[in-house]
Amino acid sequence: MRSRFTRAAFALIPLAAAGALSAAIVEGIDDEALSAGTFTIARFDADSFAEPAPVLTYRQQQKFLRGRHHFNQNWVQFPSLGGDWGLGPTFITDRCSACHVKAGRGAPPESADQQAMSLLVRLSVPGEGAYGGPKPHPVYGDQIQNRGLMGQDRDATFLGERVFPEVDVYIDWEESTVAFDDGEKVSLRKPKIRWGKFWFGPIGPEVMTSLRMAQPIQGLGLLDAVPEATILALADEQKALGFNGRPNRVRDDINNTMAIGRFGWKANQPSVKQQIAAAFAGDLGVTSSLYPDMNCPGPQTDCAAQAPGNQPELIDSDWDELTFWELALAVPARRNVTDPQFKLGEKLFAEAQCAVCHVPQLTTADTFPVLPQLAKQTFRAYTDLLLHDMGEGLADGRPDFQATGRDWRTQPLWGIGLSQTVSGSNHFLHDGRARSITEAILWHGGEAEGAKERFRKMGKGEREALLRFLEGV
Repeated sequence: MRSRFTRAAFALIPLAAAGALSAAIVEGIDDEALSAGTFTIARFDADSFAEPAPVLTYRQQQKFLRGRHHFNQNWVQFPSLGGDWGLGPTFITDRCSACHVKAGRGAPPESADQQAMSLLVRLSVPGEGAYGGPKPHPVYGDQIQNRGLMGQDRDATFLGERVFPEVDVYIDWEESTVAFDDGEKVSLRKPKIRWGKFWFGPIGPEVMTSLRMAQPIQGLGLLDAVPEATILALADEQKALGFNGRPNRVRDDINNTMAIGRFGWKANQPSVKQQIAAAFAGDLGVTSSLYPDMNCPGPQTDCAAQAPGNQPELIDSDWDELTFWELALAVPARRNVTDPQFKLGEKLFAEAQCAVCHVPQLTTADTFPVLPQLAKQTFRAYTDLLLHDMGEGLADGRPDFQATGRDWRTQPLWGIGLSQTVSGSNHFLHDGRARSITEAILWHGGEAEGAKERFRKMGKGEREALLRFLEGV
């Protein structure tokens, strides 16, 4: 069925009822191809992850564009020109879009001599930090900053003492081979961190590290709008099937409480809004009203001596507009849905029990005040937002609130086949080790061991059908 509704016609419908309408109001997209209800778009080029939902009002579209500006805006050291003041003093990058290229995923360094950027290093020491979260390293904090204010601008020499990066971060790879039942072999690789000079003393043998690659961000508003009750119900349903999906209970700093985590590789952030503030603090060194202190732990005195760009540097109105931009991002439609190979792959996906955790369909809450159109949307992200033990092969050994060192949140799969088109990256899993969907599946272990083995034992034709399905979701 195809609808004849247009965007102009939709504008006549009260927003409170928008989410309750049939998803078929998305013009020109068959119901079976819908990935995100009325947030679905028929666009599949390099900009397909960064487009607005087609149901935004005119004023919402203007707010969306302001948010997009903040996503792409450079941050610089006060009082340099050419960007917003407040970068650093230590940081990883100078803008959101440098890691989330066109709202897509990051990538590991291309060579052994290139530093990591969209692949960062989380770290902690044994014990619990505030509210049961990771305990930061006393000198290097909870995340390595491999860049510092060292005169990036030609005229920056008068801006104060140069701030050294905490340490340079490089990645080496260890290769191994796995074989399918039919004899075809696949090369797998695992990253190993190679450190440069630690500017503030040894990191210590007890430290726990975890590589984390920037994730694609299309459709985050729909995931933010899933009711907690739905996530808890999925955990109960999985237990009846012998699986152990669990929500992560994390600190909600905005509302001063504990909440279910749903964003980040270990589901350690409860909302898009908080995730943004945390990324500004950790990745750009930019303060906000939520996190007003500069990221200058322990003896990093030159860092602490730098003048802030503002107080806070990320002002609330900009934070609000950037949050709205992420919430309002559309999702490309599913592709090749009438192809017999796609349909066979979808069937095999279910039979292999991949769909137990990569749940094909979720529905948002009845209301979502920040963006009312997100309410009552049925969408296909292929995630349960729960933690699962993924086995020793993928373990990072670093707990994060209630996530253990072997736990990872089920990664959404929608748009995975467009990854190369959008950001030029076909690297998957938390540390970018997988160079293809096939490699990503073959790294699954723990609760996903059975699904991985069913895939490994498939014939080549069935494997190709399953991959055809995944490339089209």
